[in-house]
Amino acid sequence: MNPITKYLKNLFAKQRILDEDASLTGLARADALLTALVNEKRIPGLAITVLKSGKTVFQKGYGHGDLDVKTPIDPKRTVFRIASVSKPIAATALAYMVADGLIDLDASFYSYVPYYPKKKYDFTIRQLASHTAGIRGYRGIEYGLNEPFSIKESIALFRDDPLLFAPGTDYHYNSFDWVLLSLAMQEVSGIPFEVYVQDKVLNRLGMNHTFAPPLRTASSERSHGIKVRTVSDMEMEQKTTFYSKNKLGFRKAIPVDNFYKLAGGGYLSTTEDIARLGQAYLNGEILNESVLAPFLTAQIIAGKSTYYGLGWQVSEDVSGRKYYGHIGNGVGGYSNFFVYPEERLVCSILVNCTDPKVQDSLDAAVNAIILGMSDDFVS
Repeated sequence: MNPITKYLKNLFAKQRILDEDASLTGLARADALLTALVNEKRIPGLAITVLKSGKTVFQKGYGHGDLDVKTPIDPKRTVFRIASVSKPIAATALAYMVADGLIDLDASFYSYVPYYPKKKYDFTIRQLASHTAGIRGYRGIEYGLNEPFSIKESIALFRDDPLLFAPGTDYHYNSFDWVLLSLAMQEVSGIPFEVYVQDKVLNRLGMNHTFAPPLRTASSERSHGIKVRTVSDMEMEQKTTFYSKNKLGFRKAIPVDNFYKLAGGGYLSTTEDIARLGQAYLNGEILNESVLAPFLTAQIIAGKSTYYGLGWQVSEDVSGRKYYGHIGNGVGGYSNFFVYPEERLVCSILVNCTDPKVQDSLDAAVNAIILGMSDDFVS
């Protein structure tokens, strides 16, 4: 099994491992766990925002955005690469297209992108969004490409490869599914994918600190007067430096161009903005339940749950608490985004480092926060 596929499969397992053995409790325990990650040099920097019933109950920055100049982390304004937490953003945009009758989840992908090479089997929009279409994942250096591909140009990476399995018979998590979805979305709308997302999701929800990577063309500037916010528009001191980690410590991550995989893992954002997205779902601000139900319902393959809906991880933790959200890992960024509907709690955590191997500690911190919250908590 591809190492990245194996890694992601473990992340999306039914139950995230949570630490119950705590001498501290609640927010104090969460704070101690996150502080330790910095003190033990396991991460360079981290931001967290937690909302309970729409109120901010915990929001803090740890470590540094840049280790050389010791830039502090501001959870409201420090911008990280959010990796696959981009998928819920893209899925929200897709839901609007479904509601507007522009895309049918069960229509063939070829209905929208007829020039894509035909495969042995047909596959649908729903199968792409649920990672059951059989599209392959990254190979070798594809994980960290630094090529100025447009979305349409990037399909050259995998368009001639066969499907891994007959669509609907298996599950294979990958970001190329969302490259294809974003291509279909811009073909249907007639405007660039990033423009549609800016208009339908980011502007509508006030996600003013969520950015696309730098654009290599001016296409978005010309489209319907909608200005797409990119990292070139932001104050540079807000953006973290992106790191990777080895036995010698942290080093600056390799340069990458994530624009082509914007839908699957390219956006940059803050913990406050990502938490705002989760709260909008809890508040019922995103369309109606009938439209959203397939997005937030785990798919069943051969009688077993994939613990994945359409662009959303859908599962429960070891204590049986149901949640939806996403975990992300990319070059220079690691992310956690969880929405607990029964607890009315949203948690967003961002780290400026490629896979720092701290998920157990993050799970334990989230668990401590949930256990420390009471229904009548007032911020």
